[in-house]
Amino acid sequence: MPALEAVDDRLQQAMKLVLLATLPGVLAAFWLYGWGVLINLVLATTATLAIEAAVVQWRKRPLRPTLSDGSALVSATLLALALPPYCPWWLTLSAAAFAMIFGKHLYGGVGSNPFNPAMLGFALVLVTFPQSMTHWPSSHGMDLLSGLQQVFGVGQAPDAWVQATALDSLRINKSLTMDELFASNPAFGHYGGRGVEWMNLAFLAGGMFLLQRRVISWHAPVGMLASLFIISLLCWNGSGSDSHGSPLFHLLTGATMLGAFFIITEPVSGARSPRAKLLFGVGVGLLTYFIRTWGGYPDGIAFAVLSMNLCVPALERFVAARQQPEVP
Repeated sequence: MPALEAVDDRLQQAMKLVLLATLPGVLAAFWLYGWGVLINLVLATTATLAIEAAVVQWRKRPLRPTLSDGSALVSATLLALALPPYCPWWLTLSAAAFAMIFGKHLYGGVGSNPFNPAMLGFALVLVTFPQSMTHWPSSHGMDLLSGLQQVFGVGQAPDAWVQATALDSLRINKSLTMDELFASNPAFGHYGGRGVEWMNLAFLAGGMFLLQRRVISWHAPVGMLASLFIISLLCWNGSGSDSHGSPLFHLLTGATMLGAFFIITEPVSGARSPRAKLLFGVGVGLLTYFIRTWGGYPDGIAFAVLSMNLCVPALERFVAARQQPEVP
């Protein structure tokens, strides 16, 4: 019993540090998109905790330890940050419900889930409601009242409040060079997506904090970022109209840093041994680039993570076999 309590305490402390580390990224997202980010957070957190409480009571498990470990809050935060700001309230609730029920408790709760719950919920709504998932704000968003009206469908959104993201614009581009895209398309900033560059740097700062506090190890983030950098460098053909984007563009656009430091480092669904973590990160980075460049979705991190979740047992067996001493 004391050993279990010690494990719970360590998990709770780790989750608190992860939530603290997301704060720079949350503030950057709020600066970029406005109140929609905070509305997402409130809705996702409320729905996640309510659904988790209902499922735990239905399973006749102790309620307080489950709700207080912080894992549901982390999943809600990652889900809220991944969803488009000002998306309909039912979209957030659907993603949260699927994440908690099918991504977590169907397999026995925290410590048993083979998939990242937040990414599973995100992938569901992305596949099921693709049109709603493409409505990203074009500026600093709306005021709080207009944002609430948009989320709950009781008001008319202002004209031209959404635009294609930089990744989506690059994926469908057929004629403009990269220089022309950066000069003419409002979704592009200096090196990546406008404003999204700073959001990625904010999540990078939070990731450095987690590394410094040894909440996560360097293996998975370095594997992902290095493989994404190398494959985008090898496939980069300059600024032509058929360019797939520079390495810096891919590192500072989309959910790259959120994925590298907060999503693929999830200790349960990800790899556990250091070498397997490194290979896990490499796989996520490569798949992210492939999906962004040739797939049907502009970012692809969620599908890359879920695909590599399936490979974790094989990665662990491969690493263990390579580490066994040879029999003379």
